[in-house]
Amino acid sequence: MLTNDTYTTPATTPPLQLKRRLLTADITAGSFKNFVEQVFWLSEHKKSSYVCFANVHMLVEAYKDKDFNTILNNADVASPDGGPLSKLMKLLYGQQQDRVAGMDLLPALLQQAAARGKSVYFYGSTDEVLEAVVTTATAKHPELKIAGYYSPPFRKLTTAEDAAIVDKINEANPDLVFVALGCPKQERWMAEHKGRVNACMLGVGQAYMTFAGLEKRLPKWARDLSLEWVYRLVQEPKRLWKRYLVTNSVFVALALKLIVQRMAGKNPGQESVSG
Repeated sequence: MLTNDTYTTPATTPPLQLKRRLLTADITAGSFKNFVEQVFWLSEHKKSSYVCFANVHMLVEAYKDKDFNTILNNADVASPDGGPLSKLMKLLYGQQQDRVAGMDLLPALLQQAAARGKSVYFYGSTDEVLEAVVTTATAKHPELKIAGYYSPPFRKLTTAEDAAIVDKINEANPDLVFVALGCPKQERWMAEHKGRVNACMLGVGQAYMTFAGLEKRLPKWARDLSLEWVYRLVQEPKRLWKRYLVTNSVFVALALKLIVQRMAGKNPGQESVSG
């Protein structure tokens, strides 16, 4: 979602200050442009921070898992990545809410990082995918400062290995660290490393694949109808059928309950100031 909007130097106060409650999760409200500004504000004003991109799957996981809910609610930013979330926010709170998907924010942030002289680091996924991401990013933005990239082993790291990776990232001194480990692993990793990784960390999941052209996205009209889950289900039916069948059903039931309560005046909604 690259736009022609003029982005400015991050202000003293954070561009995004409002979170809205969806189920048990606090989701950041604001325009796509302000989400871009918020990330760079975090990179300049907080030594260590993390950003979650919340979709239906993440929202239901947080609803079912108290510890994961805490991780999501402690995020410096939790964007409404999924179309159903931005639509539900509008229904419950009566204000337009942009969908802020990781697949759209990643290229916008890389574009702005290049323009602002900020450096980036890519963590997670495989060496092949990372190399494709770096090649694409360099081709699109020759002036972009890529501090480094690393594909960790697909197993639990030892304490020593983890410490070595943190040192490796911090020695590269990036402003932004994009993390692609899949949900909920990447969110847990960012929460565990807040205060250790000296950068703004962003859990972008599958965004590497679409950015590098390794996977196609649905046309915008289909994304606007929140049909991306259907596309992914067709791609990986064995792995995803249960997640979407169960998770989507739970979300629909809980969302309808919230809407009915709101119509009956029993659910006034909750707002909080982003930290």
